[in-house]
Amino acid sequence: MQTKHLCLTAEGASKFARSMGVPEVPEESLITDYAKMRWKKNLEPDANPVECQMGKMGTVGAVAVDMDGNIACATSTGGMINKMEGRVGDTPCVGCGGYADNKIGAVSPTGHGEAIMKVTLSRLVLFHMEQGKTPEEASDLALAYMKERVDGLGGVVVVDHNGTWAARFSSLQMSWAAAQQGKLHFGLFHGDHFTEPVEEHT
Repeated sequence: MQTKHLCLTAEGASKFARSMGVPEVPEESLITDYAKMRWKKNLEPDANPVECQMGKMGTVGAVAVDMDGNIACATSTGGMINKMEGRVGDTPCVGCGGYADNKIGAVSPTGHGEAIMKVTLSRLVLFHMEQGKTPEEASDLALAYMKERVDGLGGVVVVDHNGTWAARFSSLQMSWAAAQQGKLHFGLFHGDHFTEPVEEHT
């Protein structure tokens, strides 16, 4: 552990990253022609940034449990286009953009950050699991609540301390995959559940 703090932001985070040897790149190298096109398109009066978010950009989330029962989650957001300066999304907020507890499980969500934050989606899923719900049941309950309460759509990948996992979503689609006991599970649309053997590399 390199610091006792859980969350660093702004220049403090940059200084810490530099001290850890994280390489820096020029900001302009992060701007693509596609990103500029989306930015211009969303300046139009009838633009819908949430709709435009779907497609090439998006969240990459992961949950895992190891042989010793240690549980982890990770979330890397695609961000929100044309956001107000200073806007913070769900990803860095505890209980929202990801949550892991060795006694219960781990969750990584995707969707509109503001909706996820309003219901602390990841923690809500684990709350239902604490009450005895399976990862699938807990996910469906939390996603239904988010839709009913704040009209938000999204999805989650979840695993419990026994390795039981779920990939559930209320949006039209969500790319997901899971690897367990030599088998790869994956899907995109509601009802999809394809499998194939996992190739082991030595």
